[in-house]
Amino acid sequence: MRVLIVEDETAASENLIAMLHEQDASIEVLDVLESVQQVERWLNAHPDPDLIFMDIHLSDGLAFSLFDRMEVKTPIIFTTAYDQYALNAFSVNSMDYLLKPVKTRDLKRALDKFNRWSQPDMMAYVQRMMGLASEGAPKKDTYKNILLVTLRDKLMPVDVSEIACIYSTERNTVIYLKNGKTLPFNKSLDAIITSLNPKEFFRANKQYIVARDAVLELVVWFDNRLLVHLPIDLPEPMYVSKNRASDFKIWMMG
Repeated sequence: MRVLIVEDETAASENLIAMLHEQDASIEVLDVLESVQQVERWLNAHPDPDLIFMDIHLSDGLAFSLFDRMEVKTPIIFTTAYDQYALNAFSVNSMDYLLKPVKTRDLKRALDKFNRWSQPDMMAYVQRMMGLASEGAPKKDTYKNILLVTLRDKLMPVDVSEIACIYSTERNTVIYLKNGKTLPFNKSLDAIITSLNPKEFFRANKQYIVARDAVLELVVWFDNRLLVHLPIDLPEPMYVSKNRASDFKIWMMG
């Protein structure tokens, strides 16, 4: 069995690979990817794998946005730490859904289900997958130009062209404007990134979305990460991982 893993947490991907080999030593892991963009490029450049394990929360947004970009003909087993996304997963006809941390019995159940599928089952699955789009994702002409920020009892419109970056922790999300001002925002980065034009904004990592025209310079770090400098003070350094550095450089060049 030829398997593609899409997971942006190294520990989680390594654990999944070990568990797969415990179930079947002949399973071949073709690659480990960590973003929707990387998956799109990989699937366009390689023969289809037999099975994909895909985390729902990826470094550049939700995995469901892949179905806006291309037709995916390979069965997918979604993995996530958030069971609230189960409905979304099944709405795009995943063959199974695993809650993190993945348990051996659940993985075995999913693999057994895949191995029981007949050719007619697979053909029916492919037909259901074709043409599917992620729920609520904006089309190319409906990306937001304005974000409404709640300040006490008022709504303040913020032009996205004024945004340098958006920073998020588990508790708070903050918009950093190019003039150095900050504004609280009550949405997650996963929700925000799908509403912004991907030509102008990039999900640098789990903490940051950055605007292309706000990038001052890039520094290649010792482990091939990119350190992104902006002309404003940030709460912590903005790094782009080694695996996503190529995507980021391509994005920066337009």
